[in-house]
Amino acid sequence: MTRRLIPNTVALLVALVVAFPIYWMVLSALKPAGEIQSASPVPWTLAPSLDSFQRVLQVNGFGRYFLNSLIVALAVVVLSGLVAFLAAVALTRFRFRFRSTLLVLFLIAQMVPIEALTIPLFFLVRDLGALNTLFSLILVHFAFTLPLAVWMLRGFVAAIPDEIEEAAQLDGASRWQILWRILFPLVAPGLAATSVFSFITAWNDFLFARTFIISATENQTLPMALLVFFKPDENDWGGIMAASVLMTVPVLIFFLLVQRRLVSGLAGAVKD
Repeated sequence: MTRRLIPNTVALLVALVVAFPIYWMVLSALKPAGEIQSASPVPWTLAPSLDSFQRVLQVNGFGRYFLNSLIVALAVVVLSGLVAFLAAVALTRFRFRFRSTLLVLFLIAQMVPIEALTIPLFFLVRDLGALNTLFSLILVHFAFTLPLAVWMLRGFVAAIPDEIEEAAQLDGASRWQILWRILFPLVAPGLAATSVFSFITAWNDFLFARTFIISATENQTLPMALLVFFKPDENDWGGIMAASVLMTVPVLIFFLLVQRRLVSGLAGAVKD
C-alpha cells in the first residue's frame, strides 16, 4: 500500500503544480477588474464576469487572427506529417550514401536556438518575397518541426516487420500501395504524437509572427491580438488572460481528437 501511495502522491503534486497556472489563467479571465488589480489576490471569485471575454471578442480583426492561426497550424501539421512520414520510410527502408549524416543533421537542427536563426530567416524570407504572408510562417514552422517529426516516425517505421511488406509484394501490391495502405495506418500513432507538437509550435508562435508579418495586419495571427491589451500605462490583465484562455481551447480540442493515439505514439517513438 505504501509503495503505491508515495508515487501516487508525487504524481498528484506534480499534476497540481502543472494545473495551477491554467486554473489561475481561467480565474483571472473571470475575475472583475477590481479583484484582478487587488493588492491581496485570492484564489477564487464570488462574482465571476465575462466582461474580459467580451473585450477580447470585440477586438478589431480577432476572428481574422484566429482563422490565420488555424490555417498556419493545420498547414504545418499536414505538411510536416506527410513529408516526415516519407522521409522516415526512406531513411529506414533504403540504404544510400550519407544516410547517417543526414540523420545527424536532423538532430543538430533541433539543437540550434530559434532566436539565433530569426535574423537569417528574415533575410531568406525577404529574398523569397514572402514577407507579410502566411506562407512565410508556414514555411518556417515546417522547417523547424520537420526534424523531430522525422526522428519520431523513424522509430515507428523501423518497428514494422519487413515481412509485412514482403507479403504485400507477393500479393501484387505496388510500392505506393504498400506505403499508403499498410505503412501509413501502422504509423498513425506516431503521426498523432508529432501532429500535437507541430500544432502547438505553430499555434503559439509569437516571435516569427512578429518578425515576418510587418505591415499586413490582415495576415497577423492570434498571439498578435494579445498586444492590444498591453498598454504603456496599465496592462489589461483580464483581457490578456481571457485571450489566453481562448487560445488554449483549440489546442485542447486538437489534443482530444488525437489523444487516443497519442499515448501509444509517444511510447512507440523510443522503440528504435
